[in-house]
Amino acid sequence: MTLTGPGRPRTRESTRPGATAREEILDAAAELFTTQGYATTSTRAVADAVGIRQSSLYHHFATKDDILEELLTGTVAEGLAFARAASAIGDGTVSPAARLHAVALFDGTQLCSGRWNIGVLYHLPEARGERFRSFLADRGELRGLYRRLGSAAVPAPLWHGDARHHGELAFRLVESLVSLRADGQVTPDSPLQVADAAMVLCGAGSTLGTIRADSLALIARLGRDVPDPVAGTH
Repeated sequence: MTLTGPGRPRTRESTRPGATAREEILDAAAELFTTQGYATTSTRAVADAVGIRQSSLYHHFATKDDILEELLTGTVAEGLAFARAASAIGDGTVSPAARLHAVALFDGTQLCSGRWNIGVLYHLPEARGERFRSFLADRGELRGLYRRLGSAAVPAPLWHGDARHHGELAFRLVESLVSLRADGQVTPDSPLQVADAAMVLCGAGSTLGTIRADSLALIARLGRDVPDPVAGTH
């Protein structure tokens, strides 16, 4: 019998990825919430999937909502951090269109590359409640950054109504990857295809090659990475 911590014997050896019991719990919960449903998954089921006692799970998470909150927050954390950094660049070296493309590409890659398709949990009624205001605030800030970049990215003659709608369109296109992934339709190139499509629909298709190159350079400049296949997509 192995231990999850002082005095916390496992019921069996875990095969879950994760350096800590907390990470293993999150992995198990992500699998069960996305494949069996949040409402029908108990904390006992999560504990069993990790190979620990239910009481040991409560040492890390007091409630099932606490687990859901951390999973949801994790889906936007990296994308939001990148969007903040990209939006803060004010030296004129990167166009707003390239920044919007980079944000969409990086954010989409995060949604597609996780072990489990946690984005499907956005649609849970529970996820829209006051209990999850921190996640909702982060997602709202990310959405706002898309809208701000969209306003600056679209050439003035192409504006129709509120130019922020172009950023909203990019945001919605990126989140559509969640549904595509659920249907088994996502490929390694999907995030780039979505980012490219956002540029075309925003009226910047004629300079897409330049925008894409600048976008990939910005991602590298900010110390981030995207899967190699996207760089070779035509």
